[in-house]
Amino acid sequence: MQLKRGLVALGATAVVAASMLSTGAVMAQDDELVVGVSWNNFQEERWGLWDAPAIQAALEAAGAKYISTDAASSADQQLADVENLISQGADALIILAQDGTAIQPAVQSALDQGIPVIAYDRLIETPGVLYITFDNKGVGRIMAETIYGLVPEGNYAIIKGSQTDANSDFLRAGMEEVIGQAVADGKINIVCESYTDNWDPANAQASMEQCLTANNNEIDAVLSENDGMAGGVIAALEAQGLAGSVPVSGQDGDKAALNRVALGTQSVSVWKDARGLGAAAGAAAAALAGGAAPADVEGAVMFMTPGGNELASIFLAPNPIDAAKLAEVLDAGWISKDEVCQGVAAGALPVCD
Repeated sequence: MQLKRGLVALGATAVVAASMLSTGAVMAQDDELVVGVSWNNFQEERWGLWDAPAIQAALEAAGAKYISTDAASSADQQLADVENLISQGADALIILAQDGTAIQPAVQSALDQGIPVIAYDRLIETPGVLYITFDNKGVGRIMAETIYGLVPEGNYAIIKGSQTDANSDFLRAGMEEVIGQAVADGKINIVCESYTDNWDPANAQASMEQCLTANNNEIDAVLSENDGMAGGVIAALEAQGLAGSVPVSGQDGDKAALNRVALGTQSVSVWKDARGLGAAAGAAAAALAGGAAPADVEGAVMFMTPGGNELASIFLAPNPIDAAKLAEVLDAGWISKDEVCQGVAAGALPVCD
């Protein structure tokens, strides 16, 4: 077992311990592994519903303690949050980065103190971290394959995620592998393409409204990089009477999105079973906290990042869910039939009968 590292000097120990008592924090037992999780924004549906419980269950199974913070979409707050988790005695950190670049000083500080770090679902370009995510380029390919299969020609809008999240560009790169030649051949015309601050559905809706206005509503397909933004896109389409006639992609398997798939207003939600991701991260964090090297964690492979860093990484496989595959999320207990089928007309969809 690794020694606690959050408190380096004896004098600092007394100061931090007093501070922790004043804020109600509890020191872990000397022989207890502690894993700190820094969430970028715990208000997003999937983190609290799926990821966090899976991480907690994996840590509990490994005999480790879970502590966490929520940065509420603030990169500055997340820097302070990481320091807070270290001060509470974290032996390892799982960080869902709000800004993969801004968080690097805190990550490097943790690594310098001997505290291993997992970059959770979002890339952090710091050598030495373990990167755990789904195959995001593969997710982009799946989205584009679905939409391109429905609309092989016409005007496309691409609503990307946050510019501070490397996943946005991974997804876009996967899309390009599918539609790039059709764009080059002039069969597909990308009339709108924009990043979306914080992956915010309201920002995505505003971008889609502007796109529709600029193109006289002549949009044939939308590649939206996640389900939340797809909801904003579809709201903009609905206001123009176009919801259901313009194919829209998404990812995450959000309940509202799966209901939209059943209703026919969203064509696909690429399901990333966050239970598997959380379980993998929890088990890996416990192993790292116990002294394992990132490359030695089960399932790890080496990945060359866009920034030229070779990181030990674990990639999980995504699963596209369209109307014909909704039974898969029902059978997996991801969502209830009532939630999937809300508002679906009788006889319209076999899974809802």
